[in-house]
Amino acid sequence: MIFDVLIIGGGVSGMQCALVLGSAKNKPYAIDKKIGIILHQRASHLQNALFNNVLGLTPGTLGKDVLEEGKKHLSEFYPEVYQIEKEKVLAVLDDIDGYKIVTNKNEYKSKVVVLALNYAKPFDISGLEQYIERHTSANPMKDRIQLRNYNHLIKERLYVCGTLAGHRSQFAIAAGSGAAVATDILTVWNDNIGAQVHDKK
Repeated sequence: MIFDVLIIGGGVSGMQCALVLGSAKNKPYAIDKKIGIILHQRASHLQNALFNNVLGLTPGTLGKDVLEEGKKHLSEFYPEVYQIEKEKVLAVLDDIDGYKIVTNKNEYKSKVVVLALNYAKPFDISGLEQYIERHTSANPMKDRIQLRNYNHLIKERLYVCGTLAGHRSQFAIAAGSGAAVATDILTVWNDNIGAQVHDKK
């Protein structure tokens, strides 16, 4: 299978990106698109988080529960989004029609890739080394990294969102970043006419 978009990372920004893309499944420009997400969540900083300050989340919500509920939400509402679990990405390499993604178990091809991983070291995905730079918004003492990008775009059809895009580690910011990337992709699919998805009764 060749994906139209493959999201790497199952934290806040990656899951939000997948939800927005999935919600466009009935739009004419997205109806036949193959969307996937590699849910390597063990490395997510959400695992140890507690949320009292996020609009829409009940105070006391645990990050590990958000991760589990996010997967269920995606499966229930947007089952067309292919979830890949228990695989770690080792390389993202240029390919004729986009990118080849190599994991510890498989190889995938995708026309578009979204990197939605956390900003901690080490960052050891081959093919992306030249884009690594010091994180511009994090506390310098924490020695975080980001991938060089312009408005989430690293280069053609290669996006980054969340803290790895240079944003601060805040739930709402990460979610917004993932949603922004999703709507950018939808806009491209829609012949570059601005696109967003709103659920209505």
